[in-house]
Amino acid sequence: MWRPDPRCGKWRPPPPIWGVVLFFAAASLFAHDFWIEPTTFRPEVGSTVGLALRVGQGFRGDPVPRMNEKIVKFVLVSPSGAETQIEGIAGRDPAGRARIGTPGYVVAGYRSSPSSLELPADKFEAYLKEEGLESVIEERARKGDSQKASKEIYSRCAKAVLDAGGGGTTGFDTALGFRLELIPDTGPKKLTSAGGALKVRLLYEGKPLAGALVFALNRDEPEKRLSARTDGAGRVRFDLPRAGVWLVKAVHMVPAPAESGAEWESLWASLTFEVP
Repeated sequence: MWRPDPRCGKWRPPPPIWGVVLFFAAASLFAHDFWIEPTTFRPEVGSTVGLALRVGQGFRGDPVPRMNEKIVKFVLVSPSGAETQIEGIAGRDPAGRARIGTPGYVVAGYRSSPSSLELPADKFEAYLKEEGLESVIEERARKGDSQKASKEIYSRCAKAVLDAGGGGTTGFDTALGFRLELIPDTGPKKLTSAGGALKVRLLYEGKPLAGALVFALNRDEPEKRLSARTDGAGRVRFDLPRAGVWLVKAVHMVPAPAESGAEWESLWASLTFEVP
């Protein structure tokens, strides 16, 4: 049963933020992907791993320093399900560090508070088309808003799967209760060096999200991105052609809460992992 983090629920006006966040918002159209990039996806037990946040496009990203006022949730979940807060120093990159205590799959998760952005009509429509948000395009057309600028609030729901000590068998599919969440049904070690069939679920508020466009990119060949839409059970399958570090991502957009002052709210989910 879905149990949302109590701090992740309704939109709240964000507090005053640093200049770097203003860059983060301004860059969101053409550099909008957001993900967790650990120093290694296969850390040794007893080691400390850096957990960097990245924003960019085509799996090429700029550092996002730790901004405590933007963090709703930043945790590491052990193979047994124990949750540890990821600590870090404000303004530093990587945004967090965590000690790996036990072997097996561990999941890092980051949930941001909302930021806001206003775009002119042409850029907003192009962004909607790029992310496969045709239903929003149609709704704007129905309301006669296609030629109008749009104000949006957006937040990030990023996860990374790490195989500590090479002993991972379970735990890769840990759910963190994010409003939009990608959950792999296939562990990275089940995918061979020549790639393999990756199955992923996309949940919105704990329920399968059908018809959403999902992308998969390999860090070494990001231009050869894969895409597919989720089925009625919120599932999508990718036949990965190669090993290496992968980014899976999806966006979902809904009408924004009235108190936000925006027309739309978008949620950005990402999942990073390494195929050995």
